Amino acid sequence: MPFPEAYRPSTAHAGLGAEFFDGVAAAEFPDHVVRYRNQDWARRVRLDGLSTAEWVDHLGRFAPLPGSFPMPLALRYHGHQFRSYNPDLGDGRGFLFAQLHDDTGRLLDLGTKGSGTTPWSRGGDGRLTLKGGVREVLATEMLEALGVDTSKSFSLIETGEALARNDEPSPTRSAVLVRLSHSHIRIGTFQRLRFLDKTDDISRLIDHSISHYLHEVGARLDPGRALAFLDAVGRRLAKTTAAWMVAGFVHGVLNTDNINITGESFDYGPWRFLPTLDPAFTAAYFDQTGLYAFGRQPDTMFWNLTRLAECLLDFAPQTDLEIVLRAFPALVQEEFRSAFLKRLGVTSAGLEADNQLVAAGWRFLAVSQMPFERFFFDMFGGLRSGRALPEGEPYSGEAFDTFRQAFEPFSALAGLDFAHPYFKRSEPCTMLIDEVESIWAPIAEADDWSAFETKIADIRQMGDALQLRLC
Repeated sequence: MPFPEAYRPSTAHAGLGAEFFDGVAAAEFPDHVVRYRNQDWARRVRLDGLSTAEWVDHLGRFAPLPGSFPMPLALRYHGHQFRSYNPDLGDGRGFLFAQLHDDTGRLLDLGTKGSGTTPWSRGGDGRLTLKGGVREVLATEMLEALGVDTSKSFSLIETGEALARNDEPSPTRSAVLVRLSHSHIRIGTFQRLRFLDKTDDISRLIDHSISHYLHEVGARLDPGRALAFLDAVGRRLAKTTAAWMVAGFVHGVLNTDNINITGESFDYGPWRFLPTLDPAFTAAYFDQTGLYAFGRQPDTMFWNLTRLAECLLDFAPQTDLEIVLRAFPALVQEEFRSAFLKRLGVTSAGLEADNQLVAAGWRFLAVSQMPFERFFFDMFGGLRSGRALPEGEPYSGEAFDTFRQAFEPFSALAGLDFAHPYFKRSEPCTMLIDEVESIWAPIAEADDWSAFETKIADIRQMGDALQLRLC
């Protein structure tokens, strides 16, 4: 296929040098069946014209894309895993396959999951279960529709192997996932360089990150450059953290190797969405202490950002780095307020009224224990939107009366279409764990993908109605 002129490949990450990655080969799979193809984002990066055979060739067999890397790169990093430092990490079942620009000029990565072993596999088979791939597609589609800055599941191809796993009935089906991400540079990437005392490489990585991803920093000299870098990362992480909370999302494994310096949420494992508001709700069955529970996510992200600040001690005074860090909780609160209003589909009524609304809404969710997504579905657009407000339980009592009074001054955002079919539904689109299992069951039992395809269509309908997508 002749690639269109607007297709813009890149090899930017290779410019960092061999210290940052290992060249690897993809696994050879016995079969390739395309199960999911994100044609919307393929259009954004000018790959929508690929035939099915070409799609499989590039995104299943990993033939190089023109103008990008001649071979995949397994990235090197360390990280804290449940707050224990691990120097033996790195891409163990994935790699950076290619880089390219979208239609806004952003540099994006095509990274894999389940593409085979690498020097960092630590005895693992380097594979991904098909169920794991389906779960990641569902998570990213839902988060994108709810306005979270998330990686995009780009391709899911079933690969015809039988995998043994402890947390799934085995043998189970295999797949390779390709995600589209705004960088795979992690806090753990910086931690590795700090651990190895590679100060010059940290400096180069700061410059690289600013040049390609954090354009708001601009040209700065030390120590201002490192402080501005930390501030930019902190602001982006605050925005994503707040968006998770307002979406009722629990990432599950917020280790420092899973935190991207662009703030983009990615690398989903045992994620969950809240049934009802519960700060102690935990996604991962192996998170026995609830370290990464829903209500602890802001504190966890602050802890992770502090680990990044430690990597910058050679570039800025500790007292100045601490000043930047201390701003993070207030940034999360600010972003939470903004995200809460957007989820309700209303404009600001001033700082005091906004704060009263957010506090009253969160308290009502806690007291009533009504379904989390149902609340935002029923209240979207505000009391002045003309949408009928449900009556009876749980929309009664002191907590709701306080919320309703606080909601009175707010008006719907301009441009919302309340005649949209989504608002004619009796129930909101949700993504609770029981639904995920009900989508997977017919795939496992009869290779029936209709429930999966219907759910993707439902999520996209919701996204079109709510108008929360970031780009």
